[in-house]
Amino acid sequence: MGERWWQWLRHPRLDSLPIGPTARPSLTELAQQFKTDKWGLHRYTPHYEHHFGPWRDRRFTMLEIGIGGYARKRGGASLRMWKAFFGDAQIVGLDIEDKSSVEEHRIRTYQGSQTDPAVLERILADQGEISIIVDDGSHRPAHVRETFARLFPRLAPEGLYAIEDIQTSYWPAWGGSADLHDPATSMALVKDLLDGLHHEEFPFLDEGYEPTYTDLHVQAVHAYHNLVIIEKGSNREGTNSTRTPRLRPGAPPARPVAEQRAPYRHQP
Repeated sequence: MGERWWQWLRHPRLDSLPIGPTARPSLTELAQQFKTDKWGLHRYTPHYEHHFGPWRDRRFTMLEIGIGGYARKRGGASLRMWKAFFGDAQIVGLDIEDKSSVEEHRIRTYQGSQTDPAVLERILADQGEISIIVDDGSHRPAHVRETFARLFPRLAPEGLYAIEDIQTSYWPAWGGSADLHDPATSMALVKDLLDGLHHEEFPFLDEGYEPTYTDLHVQAVHAYHNLVIIEKGSNREGTNSTRTPRLRPGAPPARPVAEQRAPYRHQP
């Protein structure tokens, strides 16, 4: 692909998109215009528009991990898509390669590993509160889990955290596992978050259970094909149970909930 093609990607013509005082292109239309694989190779943009749509006119900071393009001077299509979709947001990208060439007004890039605490702290110090995070980085489960553990507690209240390409949980070559019950995969993280959504039911099984940070602050987990979107918020609705469940006669005593969840833990 020649340099002219890449220059077009940076500044594509938008005259084919809807026009008028109220007409605005959908995220899928923008993905097609900017040539990002969030639509086409994947089908992420309708889900993103559903969850991110209420943020479209807000002023906030978004972080996308993974700028794409592989070569140093390539990539940035999704950053420009987000910039076009969110009219007043600061768009920040992190990549293992130097992608400073894609910077422009409201787009800032950082170079480094998504699991490097110093890099993540620098971004947070520079950019302040981040409201939306999209992990489109290495897709290796160990990296996904560590990044989530470090960044989710720093995500703004009511923020959104997306993990893309979670299918690598099932790909051993990418650090995943052929064992569906392997506790070290990205999908295991998601399953544990789902358990945590119901932590207020755990005392009926284990009176000594102490809720974790994610138990208390993950309000919803939305799972789609290869994509998970996690909502941050207060998860303290209480329980409507009025009776303590009884074990079936002859059933072995249940292990403490914290012990059962220990292999899946994602806190640093």
